[in-house]
Amino acid sequence: MIRILLAEDDEAMRQYLHRALERAGYAVTAVDRGTAALPLLENDRFDLLLTDIVMPEMDGIELAQRAAALAPDMRVMFITGFAAVTLKAGKAVPQAKVLSKPFHLRDLVLEVDRMFEIGSASGLS
Repeated sequence: MIRILLAEDDEAMRQYLHRALERAGYAVTAVDRGTAALPLLENDRFDLLLTDIVMPEMDGIELAQRAAALAPDMRVMFITGFAAVTLKAGKAVPQAKVLSKPFHLRDLVLEVDRMFEIGSASGLS
């Protein structure tokens, strides 16, 4: 089963995304900030880091950069409601997918599905 680490500081959004991804068949671990995600990345393996960009303590871009050092094969998808931040994310972590808020849950699940269809075709998981 594909494992997703979700870092989202907005509680309602975090619960909403968590439920939708689990219903789509993914195993999801959710945290409310980047600093809470780091220990999980150090001690466990995830296939995808799905992170909001704008969060207190540590933003999603810094989290993704630190995650890349801990788990270089893990994929990254950013979610954000700020257009200017999208450009910054694309420059900082060019291999990451960026999904701008608002988005429909169907679009999120489709993007995650696409990421792993490519991976399974190339032998990655």
